[in-house]
Amino acid sequence: MVIKRSRGATSDGSSTAHPGESLHFYSVRSGDGTVVEAWTNDADGPTVLLANGLGTNPHVWPSLLRKDCGVRVISWNHRGIGGSERPADRERVGVDTFVEDALAVLDDAGVESAVVLGWSIGVNTAFELAVRFPERVRGIVAVAGVPGGTFHAMGAPLRIPRFARQPVARAVARTLQTVGPAVSPVLRQLRLGPLATKALQHSGFMLPGADPAVVRRAVHTYLETPLQWGMHLARSADEHTRVSLSKVAVPTVFIAGTHDVLASAKDMRSAANRIPGAQYVELNASHFIPMERPDTVLRHLREVVELTEAERSTG
Repeated sequence: MVIKRSRGATSDGSSTAHPGESLHFYSVRSGDGTVVEAWTNDADGPTVLLANGLGTNPHVWPSLLRKDCGVRVISWNHRGIGGSERPADRERVGVDTFVEDALAVLDDAGVESAVVLGWSIGVNTAFELAVRFPERVRGIVAVAGVPGGTFHAMGAPLRIPRFARQPVARAVARTLQTVGPAVSPVLRQLRLGPLATKALQHSGFMLPGADPAVVRRAVHTYLETPLQWGMHLARSADEHTRVSLSKVAVPTVFIAGTHDVLASAKDMRSAANRIPGAQYVELNASHFIPMERPDTVLRHLREVVELTEAERSTG
């Protein structure tokens, strides 16, 4: 159900589209009544559902905001992020509710099925959607994420032993959630200037290669979101168990970053090996592949879309 439409503007009415870009926000009511802020690039082409990274915004995907990208993208902001409401029951977050929101966005757009592009925790959403509602998913492009057991995949390039990854990640998330009320007001006052952006892109957490202007626009939502709420979402998402990949029977591509500290490339390769015909691509990139290698991601996405369109026309 559409609640309101604010074409070419954010929920507060301010424009976000840059020259050559198309970006429109609107509101959709999810299954439990929570109103989420959805968005679309309104481009011409087959529809792709984007399950974004936790707490991120559309600007992470510069290649998908171009009017000539060749695919129509529909997506949404996670609960409590940007213009999306927090649910009345704060525990109604996590991958199960992300799937509910994904279905609401598909239904609102009148889309019966689509290729699903997932990044980071969005990979969990994409595969859970494919397993529970296979008729809604025509293909999957999984970028820098594993289908379940998210915290187990963190820290591989830092040489954290596998048995310690989840406990370490959980401890960090708990600590950040605890200090959130004190830290969040400070973060909201920060502005990422050229020097800070350059430092971030050479930190190892992120790598050089992304347009600095894109990085600044993408990081804005992280700074605006209360840290305690972001960590609440992350800890809830961590409860998502591994997906039975034997049930996935659609064209699938995994795109991993060799230097990704949040999603192990090795774990992504292992997941790809468990899906017949799945393709595995590893790039010299960090977790932020959508910004660092946008054209490569778009090329693989369009290949999957074209394949599914061909299958649809002959089937």
